[in-house]
Amino acid sequence: MNVLFIMADQLRWDHLGCTGHPWLKTPHIDALARRGVRFANAFVNSGVCGPSRMSYYTGRYPITHGATWNRVPLSVGELTLGEMLRGAGLSLALAGKSHVMPDHEGLQRLRLEGGSELATLLARGGFEEIDRYDGHHTPGAETGYPAFLRARGYDSADPWSDYVISGLDAQGRPASGWHMRHVHLPARVREEHSETAYMTDQAIAYTRRMAGRPWVLHLSYVKPHWPYMAPAPYHAMYTADECLPVVRSARELDNQHPVLAAYRQQEECLSFQQDDCIRTVRPAYQGLISQLDHHLGRLFEHLDATGQLADTLVIFTADHGDFLGDHWLGEKELFYDTVQKVPFIVADPRPQADATRGTVEQRFVESVDLVPTVLDALGIAAPTQWIEGRSLMPLLRGETATDWRAFTYSELDYSYRQARQILGKHVQQCRAFSLRTERWRYVHWLDEPDQLFDLQADPQQFEDLGREAGTAALRAGLREQLLDFLARRKHRRTVSDAAVEKGTAAHKRAGVYFGQW
Repeated sequence: MNVLFIMADQLRWDHLGCTGHPWLKTPHIDALARRGVRFANAFVNSGVCGPSRMSYYTGRYPITHGATWNRVPLSVGELTLGEMLRGAGLSLALAGKSHVMPDHEGLQRLRLEGGSELATLLARGGFEEIDRYDGHHTPGAETGYPAFLRARGYDSADPWSDYVISGLDAQGRPASGWHMRHVHLPARVREEHSETAYMTDQAIAYTRRMAGRPWVLHLSYVKPHWPYMAPAPYHAMYTADECLPVVRSARELDNQHPVLAAYRQQEECLSFQQDDCIRTVRPAYQGLISQLDHHLGRLFEHLDATGQLADTLVIFTADHGDFLGDHWLGEKELFYDTVQKVPFIVADPRPQADATRGTVEQRFVESVDLVPTVLDALGIAAPTQWIEGRSLMPLLRGETATDWRAFTYSELDYSYRQARQILGKHVQQCRAFSLRTERWRYVHWLDEPDQLFDLQADPQQFEDLGREAGTAALRAGLREQLLDFLARRKHRRTVSDAAVEKGTAAHKRAGVYFGQW
C-alpha cells in the first residue's frame, strides 16, 4: 500500500469543479472525488500555512504542538508522521513545500547540531526531502529548481524572481508578480518549466524509482498561493466575469471588531478592497488551479500506467483558503469559512471502500485527522498519547462511527502581524480560539470582544453578534465548550496510555506501602 498525500497551498474549498464552481475546470480532481470520498465539511486548525501544516504533520492542534505561526519552529520534542512511519520501516518523502522551521535551539540543547542523520531528520520535520521548495522567496540549496531553470536557458542569478514570478509589460520590461497589478501577464517561464510542472516531475521520478517498493509521498504544491503569476496559457484561461462574485457587505465596515478593523488596514487588505485588484488576481488564481489539476492528471496517468494507482491511497487537501477580497480582506488567517474550510478528498482503492466511492461526507473533519488516517490505512498503531485527531477510515468504509465530533476547532496567533502594532498590543496578547458548529462560529479573542456568527441565518458571515447582549448566554455556553475542549488537550506525551493503565495503583508492586494501618 502506497500513500500519496497531496497538498495545494492557499486553495479555497469553493474553487473546484466538484464543489460547484461554475467555470473553473478541474477534471482530474473531480475524477479523484468520484473515485473516493469528498469531505464537504473539512476544516483546518489554523488559517496560517505553518501552524496548519504542523497539525497535518503531527495530528495535534497548534495549542499543543506549539508552532503557532510561520516563523515559529516545531519543537524538536514533537513527534511527526515521518518519525511514526520510520518506526514501521517506512519513510515519508517530501516533494515541495513543508514550512517546517528547524528548532535550532532545541537541537543545540540536545547537542544534535552538526549534520548527523538524526539531526537532519528532526530539522526537516521527519521528511526525507526529495526536493524541498517553499516557493515564496528566492529558493536556495534545498531545491534543484534554480539549477534546472539555468540549464534550460533562464540565464539569471535569480531565475525565480526574473522569470518564474515576472512577466513582460507592454514596453517589454520585466514586471514582477509581487505587484498584483501585473498578474494578468503570462509568467516569463515556459509552462513545462514552471513550479507546478517541475514538482510534478519530481514526484513522477520518485514513484518510478520506488516501483515495487511501498512508498509514502507528500507532494506539496506552492500554488495557487501568491505570487499569483501563471504561465501561458493559464494566465488567460479565465476572465474576471468567470470568477465567483466577491462576498462582502458594507455592513461589515460598521462597528467593526477591533482586530478585524486593524487587519483591514494592512497593505494586502487595502489592495484587495479595490475592484481592479480582485478582477486582476482572481482569474490568475483560477488559472493556477487549472494548471495544478492538469499536472495531477499527468501524475495519476503515470501511476495508472505503471500499475501503482490501484495500490495507492490518495489524499488531496489544502492548508487553508484565500480571501481574495471577500469580507474586505486579503490573505487568510481569520475565522471565515472562506479560509478555514478546505477541499478534502480521500480515494482508497481497496474493496472495503467501494461502498462509499463517489459519495460526499458531511461530517466534520480536521487537519489533525490526516496522521491517524494514514497510520490506520497502513496498519500502524497510533501513539494515542500524542494523536488528537481521528482516523477517517471508518467513514471511508461506510462503518458506524460513534460519537463523532460536533464542532471543529481553529486558532490564531497574530503577534507577528502589523495588526498587533496598530492595536498597540504585547506579543503575548495576540491569540484567538474558535469553535465552528453546524450553526455557529464562535471566536474568543484575548483582551478583545467575542465574535459570533449565526451560519444558519447568515451563511456569508456578515453580521457579527459577538457584542450583542442578547447572545451573552449563548456565547457563555460556547465558551464553556471551548474551555472543555482545551482542557482535554494531550500534554502528557512521555508515557503511553497503556503505560498509565499498567501503572495505575501499582505502588505496592514497586515496594511502596504508604497509607497502611
